[in-house]
This record gives sequence, C-alpha cells and structure tokens, in this order.
Amino acid sequence: MRVGAFVLAAQFPGQGQGEALHRAVRATELAEESGLDSVWLAEHHFVPYGVCPSAVTLAGVLLGRTRHIRVGTAVSVLPNVHPVALGEQAALLHLLSGGRFTLGVGRGGPWVDLEVFGGGLPAYERDFPESLGLLLRWLREPSVTASGERYRFREVPVVPRPDEFADAGAGPETVMACTSPKSVRLAAEHGLPMLLGMHCGDEEKARMVALWREHARAAGRTADEIEGAAHVSAGVAQIADGRAEAVEALAKAMPGWLRQGLGAHVTVDGRARAMRDPVAYTELLCGLHPVGPPRLAADRLTATSERTGITRFALLVEGSGDLTATEENVRRLGADVLPLLT
Repeated sequence: MRVGAFVLAAQFPGQGQGEALHRAVRATELAEESGLDSVWLAEHHFVPYGVCPSAVTLAGVLLGRTRHIRVGTAVSVLPNVHPVALGEQAALLHLLSGGRFTLGVGRGGPWVDLEVFGGGLPAYERDFPESLGLLLRWLREPSVTASGERYRFREVPVVPRPDEFADAGAGPETVMACTSPKSVRLAAEHGLPMLLGMHCGDEEKARMVALWREHARAAGRTADEIEGAAHVSAGVAQIADGRAEAVEALAKAMPGWLRQGLGAHVTVDGRARAMRDPVAYTELLCGLHPVGPPRLAADRLTATSERTGITRFALLVEGSGDLTATEENVRRLGADVLPLLT
C-alpha cells in the first residue's frame, strides 16, 4: 500500500495566499521526511479553494527541494493548456527528477478559466479526448503530427524525449481523474490508471474500477496491464489520539474554507450550479476517510483497499487549515499509521 499526501494549497478564511503556498511546501518536505510515498498537487484558477494555478510549476519547485518522494499533479487541467506544452513540461520534470514525476490530467469544470485561457466550452465539452490523445502521443513517440478538429500541425520532433535518460524510465507515469462512466471508459481505452475523488465511497470506487477493467479488456489491454493498473484514491486524513478530536479539527476549519472556496467558482456561460452544503460535506468526508486515531486510520485505508483493489492513496493533510497542525498530521501519518499498514 502506497500512501501519499494530497496538497491543495488551500486558502482558509483570514489567511493570505502566501501562507497557503508555504504550507503546501512544508507539507511536501515533511511528507518525504515522514516516509510517505508521494505528494499530489492540485491546480485551481481564480478561487481561494486552492491558490496554486500551475501544478507542474509547483511540482518542479518541490522536486528540486526533495530527493526521494514522488510528486504528481492532481490534476493539471488539460482544457486550459496546449497538450504539447504540457507534454514538454512533463517530459522535462520526468527527466530531471530521475523519473519521480507523475502527470495527472483531468477535464476540470465549466469555469471562467475556459474564457480566460481561450479554450472556450468546446475545449471542455468536446475536445478533451483529442487533447488527451495528442498529449499521450507526445509522451510516447519520437515525433508527432496532428490533424484533428482542434489541433493541426506538421510533424515535429519531440524534444526532450521522455526516454532520453536511462534512469528516468520510458516516460512519465500518467493518470487521469475520472468522475463519470464516460471518463472511466476513456482512461481504460488508453490504459491510464484512474484518480478517483474524495467524495466517492468505497462502493462507488469499486464499481468504477470494475467498469475500467471491463472497458480495458474490450480495448485489447493485456491482463498484466489491467491487473497492474495503479489507480489512486483521493481522501482526507486527520490523525489524532481520538476520533472526536480529529473530527473537531476538520469541522472547525473545513466548512468555512469550502464555503469561501467553492462559492467563488464562476461558470463560463452563466449556467446554474449547485454547491454542496459545506458542513454536510465535511461530515461526509470524515465518515469516509481515515479521520481519527492511527489504528482507525489504518483499518479504514485497509478496508478501502480490500473493497476496491486500490493500493495508492492521496490524502488531504491540510484540512485543519493550520500550519503547525498540518505538520503534526503529516508526521503522525508517517510515524503512527504507515507502520500499521506494513
């Protein structure tokens, strides 16, 4: 079982943006010191839900500050960037980190980002499969041309080649955020492991894994590819001596952050949007994930793994909104929970 930290660089009420980014960096440094497997970085634009606008840029900073831990994006929002530009950045990070970078991609939402970056609604509603295919070809082939609806260009060489350095492996690991049967099918057809959201329970995640396997078999993926797909389960972790103490730490901070952060989203076309009740959502996350003493946390992770077949976790560690509490949470996750899993 491989346990990692999920870092949003969340800006809680009353905090500055620099404070949120500093906490993200410290959480990563401590995750490596504490023996966690990985750190996953979120990307958001124009909202305090998360103040990191470029997960690949922050990944570059953190790969330079660490030596062993894997650093991944969860996710880079593909409709907001050119697939070749993202592929070049991913290849560079993969090569210079000795293969420690994981590129997570997703479709994002119908937000005003699409207007600002020029992709428009078609980039979100229609063109994601084309963009994903182009990105993956860039990461896997020596030269690439494009003749799709959105991207058309003559053949050009891939520079730098992701497989250029022997110690970096064949190319960066790539995972895809999946929230619907359509996205599960697309990930399976490309053989991409899924990143499944923290709002999903074990039963829903198990159904999505089963559906992924079904589509992967239909697409001709080998048995080894299907069995070896390292899907990632996102969640929340808050470690304390008692369950009530851990829940209280999140219940005091998360609803205000969720209300401020999610409420700031603006749709690109004015469509109506419903926001989760922040208090109910916090309660849901506390019930689904490892929130409590170490033994409870380890049992919950083990149960999720047994029910879903997922062995990798990306756990939000900054839910208290406090730097000192986040540091202690990461330390306890490494010192008190990991030994119970092994």
